[in-house]
Amino acid sequence: MRTPKIDPKTATRLAATEYDRFLQLLRSLGPRDWEKPTACPGWDVRAMASHLLGMAKMSASIREGLRQNRIAARRGGVMIDALTALQVEEHAHLGPREIIEQYAEITPKAVKGRRRTPRFLPVPGKQRVNGRDETWSFGFLNDVIMTRDPWMHRVDITRATGAEHVLTKEHDGLLIDDVVKEWAERHGKPFTLRLTGPAGGEWGNGGPEIELDAIDFCNAVSGRGPAEGLLSTEVPF
Repeated sequence: MRTPKIDPKTATRLAATEYDRFLQLLRSLGPRDWEKPTACPGWDVRAMASHLLGMAKMSASIREGLRQNRIAARRGGVMIDALTALQVEEHAHLGPREIIEQYAEITPKAVKGRRRTPRFLPVPGKQRVNGRDETWSFGFLNDVIMTRDPWMHRVDITRATGAEHVLTKEHDGLLIDDVVKEWAERHGKPFTLRLTGPAGGEWGNGGPEIELDAIDFCNAVSGRGPAEGLLSTEVPF
């Protein structure tokens, strides 16, 4: 079962900071920005923000999480696709201001809800990563994936709109370090990795050299960007 490598206190701090940065990004957008297409097929910025609002509501309330999962399961198909589609649909009537207001209200509750969930219980069902089924703990889901998700979508929105992308070593650097370490564990081969930018750094043990921007690295291993060789090893976001 995959468990988080980040300690609970750090995970809580990263979650709160990421929610706040995503909120500040939404507040900075102009009216036309919300209609711009993103890297996720079929989603404009408003749809992406609606998905993240739905995810935050899931984290804030066990009852809401069960409700969303029950409806998504009845729809069939790939569960995560059904779930995110539901979140977009259920908030389609909201305008940008309403999405921002609800996101600001719910995210502090989401941080608390994620902190209360038992970390080492298994998430029901299997997750398909790199062609294999694996089991995640709720700690991995809440401490890792539920922070990576808004982080990556923050990248998507800044790239779609040209909005300022706030990156710091203290926050984004820790998230990327965790991604790199999981990527290295998943492929298990020698490498030397140099990531540029404010959240970059160096990792590895003398294997083949790879150098690129830290955000481009995350795009590659998430399946959003060009990926060859070791970069084709998927890391879930």
